[in-house]
Amino acid sequence: MSHEMIALFMFASMMLMLLTGQRVFGAIGAVGAIAALALWGTGGSDIAFASAMKLMKWYPLLTLPMFIFMGYVLSESKIADDLYRMFHVWMGPVRGGLAIGTIGLMILISAMNGLSVAGMAIGATIALPELLKRGYDKRMVTGVIQAGSSLGILIPPSVVLVLYAMIARQPVGQLWLAGVFPGLMMAGLFMAYIYIRCRLQPELGPALPPEERDISLNEKFRLLRAGLLPLFIFAVMMVPFVNGWTSLVESSAVGATTAFLAAVIKGRMTRAVFEVSVRQTLAISCMFMWIILAALGFGAVFDGLGAVRAIDNLLTDQLGLNPWMILILMQLSFLIMGTFLDDTAMLVIVAPLYVPLVKALGFDLIWYGVLYTITTQIAYMTPPFGYNLFLMRAMAPPEITLRDIYTSIAPFALVMVLALAVVMAFPQIAMWLPNFIYGK
Repeated sequence: MSHEMIALFMFASMMLMLLTGQRVFGAIGAVGAIAALALWGTGGSDIAFASAMKLMKWYPLLTLPMFIFMGYVLSESKIADDLYRMFHVWMGPVRGGLAIGTIGLMILISAMNGLSVAGMAIGATIALPELLKRGYDKRMVTGVIQAGSSLGILIPPSVVLVLYAMIARQPVGQLWLAGVFPGLMMAGLFMAYIYIRCRLQPELGPALPPEERDISLNEKFRLLRAGLLPLFIFAVMMVPFVNGWTSLVESSAVGATTAFLAAVIKGRMTRAVFEVSVRQTLAISCMFMWIILAALGFGAVFDGLGAVRAIDNLLTDQLGLNPWMILILMQLSFLIMGTFLDDTAMLVIVAPLYVPLVKALGFDLIWYGVLYTITTQIAYMTPPFGYNLFLMRAMAPPEITLRDIYTSIAPFALVMVLALAVVMAFPQIAMWLPNFIYGK
């Protein structure tokens, strides 16, 4: 059997195992291990050992538990409640203002956590009941929360970009900076869509009644100060890193410590909050480490077979596709896989194939990391099996049906496709900030 056929058989076996409901790391790791033993005998076990050593020696991986802990401390201590109250007061007088404020809330939650599931949980439990109570259209608000929560995997400190950095062997700091402007641009497009739609159809997002707007200026500024606390934590963490005063790991430790002290000072660091934060941090960190370990082993076997060179030859020489056509086909494949896989699974499945291919085609891997992340954001919300759709169904009240959730996401998915096209057409939107900071 040729190496190309072995690589195809590995990929098909892995997909079959995933479709049967196996754990992601188990499916990927098992296929990689069996293929290594079949190809190279007992010497193939060295691949898993080398991958484990590579993972344990990767110093920036220490940022993963730090950022996850920071996010859970801020969300479990209800600091996010202060944020929503701030947006509620300041944006309420505008038609669709509470929905626009919810997108603002999601931006700050993303800057605190780096995981989309945290934004979804906070949006569904805090923002959704308030929006429905004030007469907002249920399809509008479910779309707002799903779209806004997806920003968590793009805006730093994105955990997904940390995983991409590990697998693609790219600097985490540059990837984070590359995600800033695309993430803010996408959030701005969401806000613009909500504002225009609610101006044209006021019944979708009415302004707050006068009695709820009648709040003193002192109270408004008090809420503003409370809402700016996460921004302060983000600045304390990121400014020293961007200026080169601290390393990435040191900055993550600063962020986690500052979030913990903020919760203590506000009197919200109870035993229950601390225990939940630590338990969730341990669980998610271990899950990610197993997935990365499996991906590294699978990727080593795949690379050893020369599969990437064979596919590059097939697409460019035999089929005559140009690099941009191949790149677009890659993004379409992410959208298809996103109907039944989450972002981490998609990354570890295709990274051994796509990342070397992207490099061979002459594209920048930092820029491609942003494209990958935006595409998985879209795939997260793509029916019939988009990951975010079922998270929303689990958290939404009974009056919001699965049909409402499916319908709600269509306009926001189109906005995200527009954002993806803009970043593809103008790479400097993603690359200007990392080039400016690291080119100093």
